[in-house]
Amino acid sequence: MAYYINKFNQKIAYKYTKGKSPGIIFVHGLNSDMQGIKALSIEKYAKKNKLSYLRFDCRGHGNSYGKFENFTISDWKKDLLDVLDNITNGPQIIIGSSMGGWLMMLAAKSRKSRIAGLIGLAPAADFTSYLFNELPMRVRKEINKKGISKLKKWNYNYIFTKKFFQEGSKNFVLKNNFLFNKPVILIHGLQDKDVSPDISQKILKKISSTNIQIRYLKNSSHQLSNQNELKTINNAIDNILGLI
Repeated sequence: MAYYINKFNQKIAYKYTKGKSPGIIFVHGLNSDMQGIKALSIEKYAKKNKLSYLRFDCRGHGNSYGKFENFTISDWKKDLLDVLDNITNGPQIIIGSSMGGWLMMLAAKSRKSRIAGLIGLAPAADFTSYLFNELPMRVRKEINKKGISKLKKWNYNYIFTKKFFQEGSKNFVLKNNFLFNKPVILIHGLQDKDVSPDISQKILKKISSTNIQIRYLKNSSHQLSNQNELKTINNAIDNILGLI
């Protein structure tokens, strides 16, 4: 593991494997990190195929700087762009898991020339738009009044701030048509209770690419981490590589 030091002198933990282009970047989900099953499985794929591979922890996650509650989607977008710009070379396929699926779209918007393709794994684009309304009334009132509230959700203890939701709204990608004309594959479990499969449909409708697919997995939930699901992810990478 290594660290990239950003302009604020804050550490972003990452693991980079050198290899051929196009490379692969894995972007983890909310309150997750670069040590998950999917991240490590894709690393094995990259090594086997001699492709460069980058996985990293957004600030407030894993081994990177800071506490979760002090950061927002705007900060995590900057983290992705920092590692994309300063650690990788050449075209990249970005694989975004859950929140990482939102971040990959933000990167595609900001760095079109660097992104060769996108693979979204239960992509949670614009999730702050619906998350706030799903929170208990007590939590919503506390966020509006005090600017911060604690909540146990998805088996984790979260501290949500008003800024977290305000910054989310500044980064929505599904409000307007999304201009991106490279290959896109979205993989979504139909049993996903955390991010509705409808979100992948919304991405398909908004994105301009004519080479976009959704692969629904009938019996899969949000994690997409069992052996068959990991094979589906590897197959998607094969398909993207065959198109670029």
